[in-house]
Amino acid sequence: MKIGTLLRGALLGLAFGGLTGTASADQLANVKSAGKIVTATDMHYAPFDMVVDGAYQGMTKDLFDNVAKEIGVEPVYQDLPWTSQLPGLEVSKFDIVIAPVTITPERLERYTFTPPIADATVGIVKAAANKDINKPEDIAGKTVGVQQGTAQFKQLQEFGAKVGNVTIKEYGTTDEAYADLAAGRLDAVAGSAPNLAYLVKQRGDVFALPEVSTFGRPTYFAWVLRKGDDSASFAGAIKDAIAKMTKDGRIKAIQEKWLGKYTELPLDVPAK
Repeated sequence: MKIGTLLRGALLGLAFGGLTGTASADQLANVKSAGKIVTATDMHYAPFDMVVDGAYQGMTKDLFDNVAKEIGVEPVYQDLPWTSQLPGLEVSKFDIVIAPVTITPERLERYTFTPPIADATVGIVKAAANKDINKPEDIAGKTVGVQQGTAQFKQLQEFGAKVGNVTIKEYGTTDEAYADLAAGRLDAVAGSAPNLAYLVKQRGDVFALPEVSTFGRPTYFAWVLRKGDDSASFAGAIKDAIAKMTKDGRIKAIQEKWLGKYTELPLDVPAK
């Protein structure tokens, strides 16, 4: 799918102007009637979401193409700023947020999550030439970048307060943070372990993982729906599709394609 056919962030006003209308009493019936699932994601979050040579691709797209096929509808992919996605979901401007969203107790209170689609444990990446940071605690007294409004930002705040004297710089996208790290304006960038591992795999001459790179509690990425009885059947259909894909090996194949390894994931949403 070429980028010209995508509903881009430049069309944010249109996206927030009623693509899906008001929520029906049964969201699954609604999307089947429409023949499509209108999604929101941020296409600047490799390896999950990215635009390469004008085409949207990534682990998220591969996974959700299969989920939509199982449900029997076409996916419509929108490229929107991360900070607009959950607010837009709440007012029914699209059906689901498929940007990888970290499952947190606070979000579980407010949204319906699908089963996990990937590990999301937070870690740090440094410049390849950096010899001072060999474990997360070494960011004390350093400047660390992170994407704003993310669970990784919150965990970095907590960890920074614990180790002391960490200056946190927020970015709209991880790409911006990586660029500043490469330019020497940051000492490290915090993000989810899969994203950082992919970054180093692609650009090992510029970036490196410390000997110990992760910190904090183990967490997972998932997709997000509105909370309420109307979304229950839709959430159930997605759960069934993920379970089928896990059983027949598609989840494993997609993980290995994009992450280089397979991590077995829970088939239920982790408890608070």
